[in-house]
Amino acid sequence: MSLAQDLMNGTLILGFVIVSLAQVMAMIRLVIGPSTGDRILALDTMVINAIGLVVLLGISQGTRIYFEVTLIIAMLGFVSTVAYARFVLRGDIIE
Repeated sequence: MSLAQDLMNGTLILGFVIVSLAQVMAMIRLVIGPSTGDRILALDTMVINAIGLVVLLGISQGTRIYFEVTLIIAMLGFVSTVAYARFVLRGDIIE
C-alpha cells in the first residue's frame, strides 16, 4: 500500500476512536445528567455521533448508501428531539 492509503486508514481508525469515545461520554451524560435538559442534549449529541460513525463507515467501505442513511437518521433525530422537548415542557406532544 502507498503512504496515502496508510495515512487514510490511520485517520479513519482515529476518527472511529474519537467519535466512539464521544458517544460513550454522551451516554454517561444521559445516565447521570442532573436535569432533563441535560438528558435531552445528551440524546441529541448521541444522534450526531451516530451520524458521524455512519459517515466514517461509509468512507471506510467506499459506498454512498451510508450517506443517505445519515440523512434519515438526522431527520429522525431532529423530530425525536423536538417531540421529547415538547413533551417535557408541555406534557403532551400533539395539541
